Amino acid sequence: MRGKVVIAGVGQTKFGKLVGRTPVSMNVEACRKALNEAGVSKDEVDAVLVKYPTSKFQSKFGQTVAEALGIMPRIGGVWDQAGASGISMISFAAMAIEHGQCEVALVCMSDNPRTGTRSAYSKPRGGADGSGTHGWVSTTAGYAMIAQRHMREHGTTPEQLASVAINNRANGAKNPNAQLKIPISLEDYMQSRFIVEPLRRDDCCLISDGGAAVVVMSAERAKKIGVDKAVPILGFGQGQTSWEVAQRPNLTRTMAHKSGATAFKMAGISPKDIDVAQFYDCFTITPIMSLEDYGFCQHGQGGAFVGDGGIGWEGGLPFNTAGGLLSETGMPGMQLVIEGVRQMRGDANLQVPGAQKGIVSNQGGEMHTHSTLILGQ
Repeated sequence: MRGKVVIAGVGQTKFGKLVGRTPVSMNVEACRKALNEAGVSKDEVDAVLVKYPTSKFQSKFGQTVAEALGIMPRIGGVWDQAGASGISMISFAAMAIEHGQCEVALVCMSDNPRTGTRSAYSKPRGGADGSGTHGWVSTTAGYAMIAQRHMREHGTTPEQLASVAINNRANGAKNPNAQLKIPISLEDYMQSRFIVEPLRRDDCCLISDGGAAVVVMSAERAKKIGVDKAVPILGFGQGQTSWEVAQRPNLTRTMAHKSGATAFKMAGISPKDIDVAQFYDCFTITPIMSLEDYGFCQHGQGGAFVGDGGIGWEGGLPFNTAGGLLSETGMPGMQLVIEGVRQMRGDANLQVPGAQKGIVSNQGGEMHTHSTLILGQ
């Protein structure tokens, strides 16, 4: 399937505090913009795949979005892998297109936790019943446990966590569409308060309203209808850790290694061939561990990799070039795909010169789910 399916268009709303906007209206806006960019009529769309809104689950939400779009798709529904859903839906759309189950797919997500409810992010965690029996509440607490273990086992330091925040905030500060455009220094980071130790405020992603969408079709169709700058999908993969944090035999390894290995094998390349990366950065520990699991550095060396300039523009791997979840928007993942597409087209706000291969990493829950996308020219 390598290169047989493309992303033909992308679209997004504004990000941040969007008073009065609903997940349905933001999905519709993002889809309309993506279709317009691709030059495709909604009448050509026969698949609508939607991530459920995290802040308030709604039954048959995919059908609600399709109705609002005025589309009766052959394939449609809601995907639930939390922040890994975006790439997983794109992968499913690609396979459906390849096997003749649909021809043009809209893949979208939106939510309004900033102006609506963010209760889903603060519910009890721990135990198979989610009762909080291990004594922690909120998403942040689970990641703090993972970060503590990584620091204990591998010597990861606060300064190395800060390297991720500093890099992503610097890139976001140059992004006119970013929700948070304030760069930080190491001193700023060290002065920010703890949310759940060892994670400080600047280790934690934003809470954001917003929506994003992509149009997926075959490369043959895109060429036939004259899509400008369609971006080929070279590889994709998934891996599911699934177990709750307290039940895992190892807190510093995840099934992201399976997700990444599958995508690299399909694309026929390795980490050394990647020119630019967009990694899920809900908390600073997440991309550090993902870089290890994907093979950009040895296991346990993710902190040293980012701390020594491995994600820098000068001699490193340009990383989260629009700001990621720490600066552009905290919405779960599709914005990273959009930035990956723009880098491959050569029209990103902070464009990596000559970028030919890019990787996007999505991750959901407390490292429960993982999906990987490799794009290229």
